[in-house]
Amino acid sequence: MFVESTQETRPAASWVDPDIAAVGIDAVDLDDADLVKQIEAWERQARAAAAAQARLTAELHARRVRGAAEAGEPAARRGRGVGHEVALARLESPARGREHTVLALALVHDLPETLAALARGDIDEYRAQIVARESADLCRADRAVLDATLGPQVAGMGVREITVATRRMVLELDERAAEQRAERARVRRRVTTRGLPDAMARLSAEIGAEDAQAAIESLREHADLRRAMGDERSRDQVMADELVARLCAPAVAGARPVEIQLVMNAEMLLGEDDATPAHLVGYGPLPAGTARRILAEADGRVLVRRLFAHPLEHHLVAMDSRGIVFPRALRRLLFARDGEACRTPWCDAPVRHADHVTARARGGRTTFDGGQGLCEACNYAKESPGWRHRTTSEWPQRHHVEITTPAGHTHDSHAPPLPVRASPTRPHVITVEIYRPAPELRLALAG
Repeated sequence: MFVESTQETRPAASWVDPDIAAVGIDAVDLDDADLVKQIEAWERQARAAAAAQARLTAELHARRVRGAAEAGEPAARRGRGVGHEVALARLESPARGREHTVLALALVHDLPETLAALARGDIDEYRAQIVARESADLCRADRAVLDATLGPQVAGMGVREITVATRRMVLELDERAAEQRAERARVRRRVTTRGLPDAMARLSAEIGAEDAQAAIESLREHADLRRAMGDERSRDQVMADELVARLCAPAVAGARPVEIQLVMNAEMLLGEDDATPAHLVGYGPLPAGTARRILAEADGRVLVRRLFAHPLEHHLVAMDSRGIVFPRALRRLLFARDGEACRTPWCDAPVRHADHVTARARGGRTTFDGGQGLCEACNYAKESPGWRHRTTSEWPQRHHVEITTPAGHTHDSHAPPLPVRASPTRPHVITVEIYRPAPELRLALAG
């Protein structure tokens, strides 16, 4: 995603120590001892700044909640957009903005000693977050006891040490709270995947510790057996291959069709271009040869559907739809145009909603220009009072949305360029959907 911020640049806050602010101008002339001293000084200043940001964030949240209450907003929705506003101000994703907001409220209202330690530079923001997260299930009285006891002692503690100390106190104060955390964690069990370099990916599972241990021991036993029988693969390779085999076997037996989307230009598809990487939706770039191998090894029906791209500006274009709900074809085109990540600046969450840039109730259109791909949280946050999204581009220009926050700051969101180079001779996009018996996997084809 390509984003630009038009937020006005302001001078540093007056509380910044002028001696520390001047550090680094003549760093070449400092001796080693002074360099290390100034590195420490800047680190303490950064930690003090984090404490100041926490206080400012808590105050912003309080004002937004009061304003929402006066406007008659339901209690459950008050302050819902604050994390997103904080994220834009801190140039981070909405998920990180919500984390900062939750931490700020905990430090300001429940953990004043931990906040003081952060302001002194005794701990960094990450360690403060550990204390807040591990004590989140305590009642306010018990949390205050933990803060008063642990806060003055955290200086010099490492990440593991402060985690263990906090968990131990939580168990001493309220063992039931720790059990509730474990019960809620089990409810959140899930499987996720994340792309890695060199055409690899990491498959992760958050499951019960006993299940995880049983699974890993089973894989280890199988690997040891295969190695003892002369298998030349490494132990880790055998375990990885066996995991895939066990997960894929039921899908193969059931012959369930799976869609793969692989983005390629026309020359690459025909074997005439090995320089341009393909794009695996949900992962990222792949070597052209790897992409062609995926196509060559695909079993079952292959469906080719053509979408059209602007020949010069290299973005998708399409006809309008007049429906109120985005039809499936238009939703897919929106997601193809906006990429795999939410259109909100710095948000890395996957696209979940085909959203009207301007709400339908306020005259928004169900068109290619009138829609955008957002994650669920960003779609809900933009409906909070004071937020405004509007499309400032017209088809067939590159799609552009201007975002205005409740504080009046504006941010720009542009649809990303297509993930492969446009062909000068074939300015169009080819989408290939491959159906084959395999575990569910979505890979795009474009050119």
